[in-house]
Amino acid sequence: MIARRTFALLALAPSCALAATLKATLIQTADDPRLERTRTERAYLGHPGGPAEQGLKVALDEAKFELDAGKTAVALDVKGTDSRDTARAAAQQAEKGGAAVLVTDLDAASTLAVADAVKLPVLNVGNAADALRQSDCRANLFHLLPSERMRADALAQALVARKWSNALVLAGPSADDALRAATAQASMKRFGIKVVATKAFKISADPRERDLANPLLLTGGGLSYDAVWVIDSDGEFARSLPYRTALPRPVVGDAGLAALAWHAQFERFGAPQVVRRFAKANGRTMTAHDFASWMAGRALVAAAIAAPNGPNAAWSKAIATNELDGSKGVTMSFRPWDGQLRQPLLLTDGQGVIGQAPADGMLHPKNTLDTLGADAPEKLCKARSP
Repeated sequence: MIARRTFALLALAPSCALAATLKATLIQTADDPRLERTRTERAYLGHPGGPAEQGLKVALDEAKFELDAGKTAVALDVKGTDSRDTARAAAQQAEKGGAAVLVTDLDAASTLAVADAVKLPVLNVGNAADALRQSDCRANLFHLLPSERMRADALAQALVARKWSNALVLAGPSADDALRAATAQASMKRFGIKVVATKAFKISADPRERDLANPLLLTGGGLSYDAVWVIDSDGEFARSLPYRTALPRPVVGDAGLAALAWHAQFERFGAPQVVRRFAKANGRTMTAHDFASWMAGRALVAAAIAAPNGPNAAWSKAIATNELDGSKGVTMSFRPWDGQLRQPLLLTDGQGVIGQAPADGMLHPKNTLDTLGADAPEKLCKARSP
């Protein structure tokens, strides 16, 4: 089933003066389990706090003056889907209806179904899976949310900068946890951090399995480490881990210190103004997922202004090549080799911003931001050319 809403958010200039309207469609999961009330109330680090349309709407509202001045407009349609097939159908329907760009907040399989169903650029704002940037990449797929590898690289750089060179890894039982644990360990190897041990945890109601979620037992046993890196896609175990380890050591990963695209306590480069506008519009705190959808809105605006007369091909080229300001102090752009938006990440404990990545001293022959995530020489995306 496809649920549809159309927003007139649209920073519209007087109709007689408009050159063209860039039509975009957001395709998102209907009744998204990540947005179930008890989960959003817990505000797990790195998890979404609300629907993607809210960040997009704020970005488009902010751009009314720019769009008016450019004599152009952006129109946003929103469709909810409940399966890969309905996501594909929604994408095809949007393309037939004149959409120039699609925005998705979907699982990996549905994201690929949308990208394969159309020839339009697809902006992924909700899925961090590395496969979407690597083995399963698509030439028309762009990513606003940082990849898991970018986040892992940011944390590994933070550990290296603090000379915390030995890490104990705790990983959850899900398939996502296994993939993310492998990514984290690859990042640690990349930056010279030794994994002293990897242990599995499991939250269970079975009394026979309660030791599998006991922080003291998991982090004890005579192990010596500088930090505990926890991978917990669900978030429930990780949130209770800091200050409960056998040794007095920092926790990083999905609790303690996390690497995120955004945090509401970031206080530089105009970020507080963005946070206040978002909170005023939506009555809640702006999260990293909201930042990704907000950046997608900014990409739509930039494309409309760069090519006010269209056509779709011009908007598509502008999406791929424009530089964007995201209130992080640097211009950001999409990497040609995997479609990922290069950007600094914020290191946060959930209360404030502790630092940023790339860490000071990180070097790269072209762009330091490319020390976060897969770099061009790795050639992990076969559908694109660096």
